[in-house]
Amino acid sequence: MSRPHILARTATFSVLLVCLVLSACHSSSRNSAPRIVFSRIPAADQESRDKTDVIEGRATGARPGQRIVLYAKRNGRWSVYPGSDQQFTNIERNGRWKNSTQMGLQYAALLVDSAYNPPEQTEALPAVGNGVLALAVTDGTGTAPVFPSPKTLNFSGYEWTTSTGPIFHAGSRNFYDPANVWTDQSGALHLRISGSPGKWTAAELKLTRSLGYGTYSFEVRDVSHLEPSAVLTLIAWDGIGTARNRRELDVELSRWGYLDNDNVHYVVQPYYVPANILRFRVPAGVFTYAFRWEPGQVTFSTVAGGNTGAGRVINQHVFTSSVPPPEGESVRIALYVFLSGQIPLEHENEVIIDKFEYLP
Repeated sequence: MSRPHILARTATFSVLLVCLVLSACHSSSRNSAPRIVFSRIPAADQESRDKTDVIEGRATGARPGQRIVLYAKRNGRWSVYPGSDQQFTNIERNGRWKNSTQMGLQYAALLVDSAYNPPEQTEALPAVGNGVLALAVTDGTGTAPVFPSPKTLNFSGYEWTTSTGPIFHAGSRNFYDPANVWTDQSGALHLRISGSPGKWTAAELKLTRSLGYGTYSFEVRDVSHLEPSAVLTLIAWDGIGTARNRRELDVELSRWGYLDNDNVHYVVQPYYVPANILRFRVPAGVFTYAFRWEPGQVTFSTVAGGNTGAGRVINQHVFTSSVPPPEGESVRIALYVFLSGQIPLEHENEVIIDKFEYLP
C-alpha cells in the first residue's frame, strides 16, 4: 500500500476516534447524575440559637430552574433557613451557590426542581426522587459534641430505637439518654428522667416501622406519682413539619408544670385549635390509653385496668378536625421535663408501660 493511502487511512481513523471520544464525553456529561459539593462549611454549633454563617458550594449537572434548599441540623431536627418565604437558593450560571444558614451540627444541600415544596422541619432528610435531584450532607467544622449511641430494643413484639442528644418537645429542650430506656425480665418498658435540677436527662423511643390506620393501645401503670413538670407522651407522628402543620396524634399525661391542671390530654395537632384538644383528669391506678385511627376521624379512649377491653371507660372522644392520613408516621413514647411551668422538677421520675398493642 502506498504511503499516501496509509496517511489518508490514519487521518480518517484519527478523525473517527476524536468524534467517538467527543460523542462519549458529551453523552457522559449529558447523562451523568447531578452532584453537589461544599466549598465553605460553617462551624458545628447549635448553642447559638440566632447565630448564622455563610455556606456555599457548587452544583454540577443542574438545569435551568433548579435550585438549592439548605438545611441545618440542630436539636435532633433538620430545619430550613432563613424561613418559609426564602426557602430556595439560586444557582449561578457557573454552578455556584451561596447563602446564609443558621448554625447546626450538620448541614445539607438539596438540588430540587422548580415545583418542589420542602418541609420546613424534618427528622429525616428527603431522599433523592420526587423532585429532589441530588443531596449532599456534611458535618460542621471544628469539634462537635459527642452524644451517646442510640440503642435498639424489643418491646411487645416490636423493634424500637431510642433517641439521643438534645431535642425540643413542647418548647422544652431536653437531653435524651438511651440509658433511660430499658425493658425488665417481664418485658415491661421503663422510661426514666434522671439527673438533678438543671441537669436532667430524658427518655424517648420510636417504633422502627410505620403501621398506618388502626387501633394503638398502651397499658400504663400508675403515674399519679409524676411531678407536675414531668410529661409522658404516647403519640403517632411522621417527624415532619412544625407545630402549625404537624401530622401528629397525642395522648399526653402531664400537669404541665401546675399543681391543679388536668393530667390527661387527647390532641390532634395543631393543639391550639379548640376542636383538636380534650383535657380531663384520671385518678391513681393502671389505665389503658388508646386511639382508633380511621380515615377522617380518630377515637381516643381511656379504660381502667389492663388491656382487656373490659375495664370501666373513663373517657372517650372522637375527633374529626385536622385528622391526618397515614404517611410514614411511627409510634413514639417519651418521658421528659416541661421547662415552662410554675413548679420545676425536683426529683427523678420513672414510668412503666406493660404493653403496647396494635390492631389493624
